[in-house]
Amino acid sequence: MSRLCRNIRTLHNFEPPATEDEIRAAALQYVRKICGFTRPSAANQEPFDRAVEEIARVSATLLHSLETTAAPKNREVEAARAKARSARRFGS
Repeated sequence: MSRLCRNIRTLHNFEPPATEDEIRAAALQYVRKICGFTRPSAANQEPFDRAVEEIARVSATLLHSLETTAAPKNREVEAARAKARSARRFGS
C-alpha cells in the first residue's frame, strides 16, 4: 500500500468531532488514491472535484449516523501515540 493511503485518518468518535475540512481532506486523499493522480488534467478536473464533494458528503452522513458506546478519543492523545509509533518505526 502506498504512502498516500496513510494520510487518510480515522475520523469517527473524536472529541471534538471531525470538521468539514477534515472530512473533505480524507475524501480528496481517497479520490487521489483511486484515480492515481494528485492533480487531474483540465479535462478531468470537473469529475475529480465532483467525486471529492460527493465522497465528502457521503462520509459526513456516515460519520453523523454512526453510534458507539466507547468514550470519544482525545485528539492530542491520539496524535502523541501516532508520533511515538512513527519515532519507533523511523527513529527519532
